[in-house]
Amino acid sequence: MNITQLQEQIMKLKKEKDFCVLAHSYQAHEILEVADYTGDSYKLSVDAEKVENKNILMCGVRFMAETCKILSPEKNVYLAQPTAGCAMADQMDREYISKVKQQYPDYTVVAYINTTAQLKTICDVCVTSSSAVKIVNNIENKNILFIPDCNLGAYVAEQCSDKNIKLLNGGCPIHAGVNTDEVKAAKAAYPNALLLVHPECIPEVAKMADYVGSTSGIMDFAVKSDCKEFIIGTEISIAEHLQYMCPDKKFHILSQKLICPSMKVTTLADVYNCLISNGGEKIELDAQTIKDAKKCIDEMIRLG
Repeated sequence: MNITQLQEQIMKLKKEKDFCVLAHSYQAHEILEVADYTGDSYKLSVDAEKVENKNILMCGVRFMAETCKILSPEKNVYLAQPTAGCAMADQMDREYISKVKQQYPDYTVVAYINTTAQLKTICDVCVTSSSAVKIVNNIENKNILFIPDCNLGAYVAEQCSDKNIKLLNGGCPIHAGVNTDEVKAAKAAYPNALLLVHPECIPEVAKMADYVGSTSGIMDFAVKSDCKEFIIGTEISIAEHLQYMCPDKKFHILSQKLICPSMKVTTLADVYNCLISNGGEKIELDAQTIKDAKKCIDEMIRLG
C-alpha cells in the first residue's frame, strides 16, 4: 500500500473500531492528516477526555498516553509505538524526587507535564510550557521546586521574579543541544527572519529570540504574524507543518539537531497496525496511581 491507501484504510478502521486518533505536533505530517486531534500533550489529553470513543490511540510518547489514561480512566488508551519514550520524562523518578522533597519540605513541587505518571503522584501541581508562568505566579507559596526541565524553569523564574525557584539538572536534551553559535549562523543566513524558540532551549538561546513559547504558541505566532520569514527553534517537524499551513511564508530550521528520535519512531504503518489488530501497547495504570497523579493535573486546571 502507498501512503494514500494506508491513510484511507486508517480512516475506515477508526470508524469501524470506535477509535479516536491523537497526534502530537511533532509527528510526521502523514500521521497528522489521519488524526482526529493534533496539538501539544496537554491539549490532546483534554481532547481525549471530551470524545465519546471508547478507544484512544496516542501517536506521541509514553507520558502523553499515560496522561490520557489519568484523565480518561474509563477508556482504552493505546500507545501507537511502544518504544516511544521521552528522555526528559525518564530523567527523574518518584524515589529521587521524594528524597529531594525532604531537603526542601516547604517548597511546592511543580512538575512539567513531560513527566511519568508515577512521578506526578508526588507532585503538587502540573504545568505545560504554555501555562507554566501563569500557574507559578498563581501559586500562593513563594518557594517552588520546578522539575524536570531547568531551562523551562529558568524561563519561568525570569518571568516570576518574586518567586524563589529551585531547579534541578534536567531537561530536553534535544532542545538543550542548540547553542548560540547556531543561532548566530541562522540569523546571518536569514537576516529578515524572526527567531521563534521553545523555552526548553538554554537561556542564552532564548534571550536571542524574537518570541519564546510553547509549540502551539510558536505555531500561532507564525500563522498570525505579518512577517513572512521565520527561523523555528523547536522540533524540525514544526517548520514542515507551518510550511503546509502558510505556503506564502518561509520557514527555516534553527538546527539540524532539533530532531526528536522518540517522536520519529511512530510511523503511519504503526497506526494502521494498531487499528487492524488492536496493536501498539495498551496503557495500564492502577486506580491509586490514577487518583494520586490526577491531583496535580486538577490543580493545574484550577490555577491555570
